[in-house]
Amino acid sequence: MRVLLASPRGFCAGVDRAIEIVEHALERFGPPVYVRHEIVHNRHVVEGLRAKGAIFIEDPADVPAGSLLIYSAHGVAPSVRQAAEQAELRTIDATCPLVTKVHVEAERFAREDFHIVLAGHAGHVEVEGTMGHAPDRMHLVESVEDVQRLEIPHPERLACLTQTTLSVDDTKDIVDALRERYPEIRTPRKDDICYATQNRQNAVKQLAREADLILVVGAPESSNSNRLVELAAKEGSRSYLVENADDIDPSWLSDTACVGVTAGASAPEVLVTEVIERIRSLATGDVHVESMPAVDEGVTFQLPPELRNPSHA
Repeated sequence: MRVLLASPRGFCAGVDRAIEIVEHALERFGPPVYVRHEIVHNRHVVEGLRAKGAIFIEDPADVPAGSLLIYSAHGVAPSVRQAAEQAELRTIDATCPLVTKVHVEAERFAREDFHIVLAGHAGHVEVEGTMGHAPDRMHLVESVEDVQRLEIPHPERLACLTQTTLSVDDTKDIVDALRERYPEIRTPRKDDICYATQNRQNAVKQLAREADLILVVGAPESSNSNRLVELAAKEGSRSYLVENADDIDPSWLSDTACVGVTAGASAPEVLVTEVIERIRSLATGDVHVESMPAVDEGVTFQLPPELRNPSHA
């Protein structure tokens, strides 16, 4: 059996930065450190940080006054920041800079008297945070059908933003429908789309050309991981989301010549390694592991000043 590993896969720069922020905060300030929502959508990562002294909460009211609260990579609404300030909490922002960029654009459009269509998934923590930056002017759409149901008071002043864990492919039909219905709409530039989401989806398309079966390592709550599963199926491969190696059903490997393996942007490489070992243990013959050519995404994000400069401690 052949196992083909996608490239790129796994952690993106925003996830790397968020995890590093929590680890550095624990080292510098000591436990406990509170984190609003799971820092990233991966149980392995969250449990590892919890073991070091991180406490994950949803409501800043649950954090003792004077404690340190870190905002997750998904970002938060201004109301969450206000609640933290009222509770006299110290805060560090681990929001992915690409999410922050969307928040800034939402606030700018609102100031300029635009209504905003947000393409995203209802209930996703990133979407909730983004909508909180212009709650009276934001309209969430999940599909082309949602676009047809929109009622915009001044369609000549309309802009569109997207959840960052979507991709150009994910949003194409929605954006096309918006342009057709609202010709004057301001649509997202390509560089507003998360590079990591697009790159991982491009890699899955390549995997699907050779793999009979594609395993995506990621959490059920991970938007980008679920999109990888859907894309693999759309490209004609059997595809499954696995949180860890134990989730692999031995029957999936029957009559399978090539297994493609990738990982969502919040899944650590150790889980990929364990998936490969599980495949080896289940395969009836030799397993040959190879990787697609390495891709350097060339993106890194700085730590916040509180953790870069000791004088801020």
